Amino acid sequence: MEALFKSYCTFGAKDAAPLMDNAKFAKFARDTKILDKKLTSTDVDIIFSKVKAKTDRKITFQQFQEGLKLLAEKKYGKPDVDKLEGIILQSSGPQTNKATTAVSGGAVGRLTDTSKYTGSHRERFDESGQGKGLDGRYDFDKKAQEGYVGGYQGMDTYDKK
Repeated sequence: MEALFKSYCTFGAKDAAPLMDNAKFAKFARDTKILDKKLTSTDVDIIFSKVKAKTDRKITFQQFQEGLKLLAEKKYGKPDVDKLEGIILQSSGPQTNKATTAVSGGAVGRLTDTSKYTGSHRERFDESGQGKGLDGRYDFDKKAQEGYVGGYQGMDTYDKK
C-alpha cells in the first residue's frame, strides 16, 4: 500500500517527496474506482481536510492510512479497511485517463502529409518527411553572408578613394 501511495505522490511532480496533496488524493480515489453514491468526490475532499494538519497542504503515509479508515467508514458504514484495501490494490497505480492523443485522420492527415506540399514549403522537408530545420528555410549563399546589402563589395573598395 505504501508503494501505491508513493506512486501517487510522485505522479506528475518534479520533487519525489512522499507527500500527497488534495488533488492527488482525489485522483487516487477516482483511479481506484472507490467512488460511488455513498462515497462522492466531495466526501473525499472533506476526509482529506480532516486528516491533514491545519497548517499543512499535504499528508504523510500515516495520515493517508487514517484517511483510508474514514473512507471505508463512509463507504461501508463501518471501518472495514481490509475490504477497501482489496479494491485499491487491484488498481495499477496512477493513470493518464484520456490524455491528448495525436490525430491523424481527415484534414489533419492531409495537412501533415509532407509529400503533398508544393513550392517553397516542399524544400523544408527531405524525402522521408523530416524537417530540414534552418537549412530548409533559408538559402545560404556565401556571397549573401559577406554583407547585408546586395551591392556591398567590402571596405577595401572605399579605402582606395
